Amino acid sequence: MDRLKETAEELLCLAGVEINGNHPWDIKVHNDDFYHRVLTQGSLGLGESYMDTWWDCEELDQFVYRIVRANLEDKVRGNWKLLLRVLAARIFNLQSKSKAFVIGERHYDLGNELFENMLDKRMVYSCAYWKNANTLDEAQENKLDLICRKIGLQPGMRILDIGCGWGSLAKYAAEKYDAKVVGITVSKEQVTLGRDLCKGLPVEIRLQDYRDISESFDHVVSVGMFEHVGYKNYKTFMRCVRKCLKDDGLFLLHTIGGNESVIAPEPWTHKYIFPNGLLPSIRQIGAAIEGLFVMEDWHNFSVDYDRTLMAWHRNFEKSWDAIKSNYDERFYRMWRYFLLSNAGAFRARKNQLWQLVLSKKGVEGGYAPIR
Repeated sequence: MDRLKETAEELLCLAGVEINGNHPWDIKVHNDDFYHRVLTQGSLGLGESYMDTWWDCEELDQFVYRIVRANLEDKVRGNWKLLLRVLAARIFNLQSKSKAFVIGERHYDLGNELFENMLDKRMVYSCAYWKNANTLDEAQENKLDLICRKIGLQPGMRILDIGCGWGSLAKYAAEKYDAKVVGITVSKEQVTLGRDLCKGLPVEIRLQDYRDISESFDHVVSVGMFEHVGYKNYKTFMRCVRKCLKDDGLFLLHTIGGNESVIAPEPWTHKYIFPNGLLPSIRQIGAAIEGLFVMEDWHNFSVDYDRTLMAWHRNFEKSWDAIKSNYDERFYRMWRYFLLSNAGAFRARKNQLWQLVLSKKGVEGGYAPIR
């Protein structure tokens, strides 16, 4: 055990982190089995051992920022379980149509009360746009308006929102731009609340997979859903969008992205947060749109997701006493780890946030980027 602890100390030292140190990003280890678990299981062992109260950290986001920035994960080689996950991803389509609704059942159906307390007043569950904004509510409205402006939304236009959540963008587009919106999601809870929130507006919220859409729309948007599509389905997704988009329409894709191309989900996130979730790379997106779309604009504002996640975490902590009767302490630690570790990953620039504007034939005269 002493040798394992020494190895862990040497690795963490490379990131400026001490075990049982005095900095807020240092970790306090409560169970010596922590060292074996993390060194053999990597990110899965790190997250699970936190959930099991084997260690704590005052500023978890700063701890993750430091270990990601130091590329510590690359220094701990994967084991046979990781190899099996990669092989499974190659052989099976983890995001096939038959599995499309799993993410809705296991994540988005955790309970509307959780998300109502954590998110902004419009319940936008994706990166906010903090330019000229001081509050989460302002930043999320900024993002919704940015999307509408980027696609040149006009009154009476009919748009498709793939992965519409609780209908935040649909409602905003209908209220502020007099648009007609069809939103689709794989979450029953989102459909129920979304329909209620959009009542009286020209908005239709459906429980539907993107592969089942066969209508025509002026524009198509997809915000924070492409991460659930899976690399085997990227081309299929783009073909579905192209089929639904009018010839002079625009498609706006808002997605988290990764710096490298991967085909297997991140183990802890896959097991506890987003089943079969996968971050696309620039190369993978490029291959998916090749021959189908012209790339008009590619906007990266990933640092805004760090700030968004920290705002969500503050709201979650503030509301925990009001909602904790529905959950247990292990869920609390899991959700806290999810929000803060992701904030740290965006801060370290491991994860990106992209908005792409795509056209079918190229905008005549060129597309003017909007920021």
